[in-house]
Amino acid sequence: QVQLVESGGGLVQAGGSLRLSCAASGSIFGINDMGWYRQAPGKQRELVARVTRSGTTEYADSVKGRFSISRDNAKNTVYLEMNNLKPEDTAVYYCNADQTAMFGINRYWGQGTQVTVSS
Repeated sequence: QVQLVESGGGLVQAGGSLRLSCAASGSIFGINDMGWYRQAPGKQRELVARVTRSGTTEYADSVKGRFSISRDNAKNTVYLEMNNLKPEDTAVYYCNADQTAMFGINRYWGQGTQVTVSS
C-alpha cells in the first residue's frame, strides 16, 4: 500500500499563488507517474498536471503557463506550484500516484486539499 499525504491548500485571492506538496510513503517501489487532479463542486474530477519518474510533464490546457509540476524522487514527493490563480481554480486537489504492479497498475489517491480562490 502507498500512502499519499498532501499539504499546502488554502484560501488565496485571485492572482495569488499557492504551492501544494504530496509525500508518498509505504510500499513506494514501482511508483512511476505522479500527478494532481482536482474536483470542483458538481463537476467530475479532472487532470491538472502529471509528471513521469523521468520528469516528463503534462498539463491541462486551463493551467498551462500558470501551474508547474515537479517531483523529488529522493523524497518521493511531488509539488504543484500554482501562480496567477483564478476563481475557477477553486476545487479540492487530489494527489495521485500510479504504481506498476505484477498484473497492472495500482492507482493511489491522497485525501485531498481544498484550494479556494476569491475574486
